[in-house]
Amino acid sequence: MDDQLQRLNRLPLRDDLRGQHPYGAPQIDVPIQLNVNENTHGVPQDVQDAIVEAVRGVVGGLNRYPDREFTRLREALAEYLGHGLAPEQLWAANGSNEVLQQILQAFGGPGRSALGFPPTYSMYPLLAAGTGTAYLKGTRQEDFELTAASAARQVRELAPNIVFLCSPNNPTGTALGLDVVEAVYEAGEASQAIVIVDEAYAEFAQLGTHSALTLLPGRPRLIVTRTMSKAFALAGARLGYLAAAPEVIDALRLVRLPYHLSAVTQATALAALEHRASLMAEVEEIKHQRDRIVKELTRMGLTPASSDSNFVFFTGLDDPQKIWHGLLEAGVIVRDVGIPGSLRVTAGTERETSAFLTRLEELLAADGRLPAA
Repeated sequence: MDDQLQRLNRLPLRDDLRGQHPYGAPQIDVPIQLNVNENTHGVPQDVQDAIVEAVRGVVGGLNRYPDREFTRLREALAEYLGHGLAPEQLWAANGSNEVLQQILQAFGGPGRSALGFPPTYSMYPLLAAGTGTAYLKGTRQEDFELTAASAARQVRELAPNIVFLCSPNNPTGTALGLDVVEAVYEAGEASQAIVIVDEAYAEFAQLGTHSALTLLPGRPRLIVTRTMSKAFALAGARLGYLAAAPEVIDALRLVRLPYHLSAVTQATALAALEHRASLMAEVEEIKHQRDRIVKELTRMGLTPASSDSNFVFFTGLDDPQKIWHGLLEAGVIVRDVGIPGSLRVTAGTERETSAFLTRLEELLAADGRLPAA
C-alpha cells in the first residue's frame, strides 16, 4: 500500500486530491451482507422477466446512440413521483451520485462552496473535491438531529452556493422535517444557494413522513434527488434521478456527457417502473424487518435511531469494532461508520435479520451486557 501511494504521489495529481481516500465500504464475501444498504431481497421474478424482455427489445439498436433526452423514462418517472410533476422537471443519470456530480459541475466549482451537515453521506465531500468545490462542514445536535433554526443560521453565516440535506439522513436514518428544508431555502436566498434534498431512501419512510417534492412549486433553487438502487433493487443497474424546476434541467444539459444514459439502462429502468407493484411489496417487508430491528435492539439495551430508511443506526456499544468482528466471524457484515459507540445495519430478509439479531445478542451476552442464553 505504501508503494502504491508513493507511485500515486509521483504523478502530477491535483494538489487538492493528494492524501484523499476513495469512497467505499469493505468488500468482504460473506453470506449475509448488511453493510451497504442494498435491497437484499433481490429483483422479483416478474420484474426480472420484464427487464430481460425490455433489454432484448433494444439490443438490435445498440449500434445507434440512445435517446439523449431519455424522453420515455422521464415521462415514467414523472408519473411515478406524482405531485403534478411534468417530464421536463425530471432528470436521470448513472446513479444518484452522478446526478449529484452534475449538480456540482453546474452550480459548484472553483471559488464556490457546498455545505453539508456531518455525520451524513460520505460522498458529499468527495463529490465536492472532484469538482473543485470547497466543502463546508456544518454541525448537528448531540443526538445528530438538525433543527430548522440551526440549519438556517449556519446557511446565513456560511453563505454556501450549494446545501446538502440528506433525508432520511445517512448514516443515522431519520428524515428531516419539511420545516428544515423551508428554513434552509429561505436562508439561502442571499447567496442564491441551490438546496439539494437527497431522498435516496424515501420509499422506506414511516407513515406521516412527507417528501420535499411537495415544496418544489415556487422554489427554483430546490432539487430533490432519488435513486432506483434501494427500493427498486437496481443497485447494479445504476439509475438515479432528480426533480426540479425546468431551468435546473437546462443547466444540467450544459455539463452532462453526450448520451450519458445507455439504451440498456433506460430499458431496465422503464421495465422496473412498469412492474413496480412486486418491488413495493418488498419495500413493505423491508420496513417490517427494520422496525423489528429497532424493537429488538431497544430490548437489548441499545439505542437505535428512529429510521425512515432501510437501515438502522444504533449506539450504546462499548466496543463497536469487537462487535463488528464478532458478527463477521458469524458471516454477517454490518457497517462501522466511524461514530464512537455505534454501528449501522441494513434491514435484510427475515432470515438475514434473524441471523444478525441472534449473533448480536450472543456477543452482548458474552460481554456481560445481557444474561447468557
